[in-house]
Amino acid sequence: MKYLIALLLTVVFILPISAQEDNPKLVVGIVVDQMRYDYLTRFDKKFGENGFKRMMREGFNCKNNHFNYVPTYTGPGHASIYTGTTPKYHGIIGNNWYDKDIKKMVYCAGDTTVSSVGTAAVSGLMSPHRMLTTTFADENRLFTQMRGKTIGVSIKDRGAILPAGHSANAAYWFQGGQEGNWISSTFYMDELPKWVNNFNNSKKAESYIKDWNTFYDIDTYTESGADLNNFEGKFKGKETATFPYNLKALSKKNGGFNILKTTPYGNSLTADFALAAIDGEGLGQDNITDVLTVSFSSTDYVGHKFGVNSKEIEDTYIRLDKDLERFFAALDEKVGKGEYVVFLTADHGAIDVPAYLQSAKIPAGYLDNDVRKVLFQKFLTDTYGTTDIVEDISNNQIFLNRDMIKALDLDLDDVQEAIVNEQIAYPHISKAYTATTMASVDFTEGIEALLQKGYNQKRSGDIILVNDPAYISYGKTGSTHGSGLNYDTHVPLLFFGKGIKQGHTYKKTEITDIAPTISALLGISFPNFAIGQPLEFVFN
Repeated sequence: MKYLIALLLTVVFILPISAQEDNPKLVVGIVVDQMRYDYLTRFDKKFGENGFKRMMREGFNCKNNHFNYVPTYTGPGHASIYTGTTPKYHGIIGNNWYDKDIKKMVYCAGDTTVSSVGTAAVSGLMSPHRMLTTTFADENRLFTQMRGKTIGVSIKDRGAILPAGHSANAAYWFQGGQEGNWISSTFYMDELPKWVNNFNNSKKAESYIKDWNTFYDIDTYTESGADLNNFEGKFKGKETATFPYNLKALSKKNGGFNILKTTPYGNSLTADFALAAIDGEGLGQDNITDVLTVSFSSTDYVGHKFGVNSKEIEDTYIRLDKDLERFFAALDEKVGKGEYVVFLTADHGAIDVPAYLQSAKIPAGYLDNDVRKVLFQKFLTDTYGTTDIVEDISNNQIFLNRDMIKALDLDLDDVQEAIVNEQIAYPHISKAYTATTMASVDFTEGIEALLQKGYNQKRSGDIILVNDPAYISYGKTGSTHGSGLNYDTHVPLLFFGKGIKQGHTYKKTEITDIAPTISALLGISFPNFAIGQPLEFVFN
């Protein structure tokens, strides 16, 4: 009997670990911020053989991969990729949103209950506490009795924090300004590990404050528009948005080390730090699966400033391809070829600069929010005698003052419906829906289904607005994102490494399928509110 009990205890405590012996030693999740799918095909001839092309040659390419909700922003995107669900359930409904309980805007990763680590700045007051569900990294930590490590890395705090989940060993993000250091918060640790301090003291960030010129001869960059045009934003202190860029001179007027974020060198620095994390944390060095989440943020900053058709964005992706090549080569050496698995996707796409689209006679434009505001305030005053019936308008949502509505003896549903009927008449409003509709009608297709998957009953507004295609609330230069249109939803999805076969598909896949796929590969529980399905056709 004692032998039987001992045997059972051995099975109970050893099986979860031994079951992972055939699993990858390391899972690397890569998110390229603001990467449209067509960058893979548009810049194909400029890529080398061992970056993006290696993933496609050795792994599996899901060519029709889409976000299945609105809004397509960075915070929700990273949360959805790793939780396998949408804002409806994980609660990250924007980068920032109006909190109906405390009556003010909140940040998706902001947390005033923690302290900064590695800086005196408030930029360290961050944690994943507003994300309501687990990530696959959380589930791996639980499955391995916390033996499997999770480390998150990104220039952006939210790009490091949300993917790594609640139980991560650490998440690190970049503090620019005059510091140029990687930092964290007391949610994870009381002080930076020695390897992080060593990296910060190496002055690696400072080494990238140099000239930014095109990697190849600019005349060969035929996949993008003219270098000098009217559709790109400029760095302060430079008259034109044209190559080359003297970052040392420009950094003084552009936030010091922050200027690196809006250059491909921000991605290079991220790759450097991620590789240091592999060494510093000993990731992938035993049979217990570790998770490393890496988000390359500079692609987003460059896209916002210069636009998706710029020479700058082309050069950024050419250089990112080189960073991926050396990153994969290092994984081969440090973890072992065939001992790790990588997926690569994006948190959203981006629109062509509307002014550029207009020049090509494609319907597009900019929203006049001042006109909308005047019209709406007149409607509120004429109908209800006050504008205070509205608490906030943000993220294409209108939040109503429930106490005011009750005091005026009005019916909430009636007020919502009246505002929908008013808003739909405004220029370039395509659709408008009430919270009641989102909560009571089951949409299965179209923009309505995307809105519903992005609608969180406790956190979202009373009215949701949809603008006309290619009409944005943004400056006249650079690109942005956030819609449910294909330019924002269609993003890459590449898998390669241990357990992944070579191939491709045009079958539609969704961003929420990634976490269940990795969970199935590892044999662990799916994230606790995952709605996606494992993509079994990518497995060997």
